[in-house]
Amino acid sequence: MEKLSNFLRSNHSSIQPSRRLRKTETSGFSLIEVLVSIVVLSFGLLGMVGMQAASLHANREARLQSSGVVLARELADMIRGNKAVGILTANNPYLVNLTSPLTPTTASYCLNVDPATTTCTDTTDIANAEMTEWLARVDAELPGARVVSCFDTTPFDATTGLPKWSCTAGAGAVVVIKIGWTKGSTNKSNTGASALDRASATGSAPSVVLQVTAGI
Repeated sequence: MEKLSNFLRSNHSSIQPSRRLRKTETSGFSLIEVLVSIVVLSFGLLGMVGMQAASLHANREARLQSSGVVLARELADMIRGNKAVGILTANNPYLVNLTSPLTPTTASYCLNVDPATTTCTDTTDIANAEMTEWLARVDAELPGARVVSCFDTTPFDATTGLPKWSCTAGAGAVVVIKIGWTKGSTNKSNTGASALDRASATGSAPSVVLQVTAGI
């Protein structure tokens, strides 16, 4: 009996650490800790979703802005290439004030490659054909597009410095191309129809303003 007691006392110190080790190995996370982790992760994911949505919106606006600039340059090149008509202040097909759908004043398809189509007879007919094709592409590429091209001396508002749709003729006026379209409002608190800035709305401003200067 005495030998058994001595044996147990001598091995007590080696038995206790083993028990403590097994207890540590079997411990885990509590339900509250798991729920807190899920909540923290959810907030992180929501932030990523918001950033992704903002990125997609910015990419869309950048693409439309790029398309608007390219289209404005195309019209400017057409006016330079057909200067005899482009400098006219009246009966000039290049001068328009249109909102979507963009319908040309006089539709013409004389530049069509179809041999059955009547060919262009003069520079005015060419201008009508160019505007017919150009306006169709603007309407297809820019949502709710608005186009104004006119002789203008002050394309920008003197008070706010913002571009304006109205045109002011006068000495030294040049042809100015103004293009706008429907885009997302910068006021993120707006919802529904108010979340969109429409070019046709009162108080809107052009997104692209290009003055047609003389070319080579």
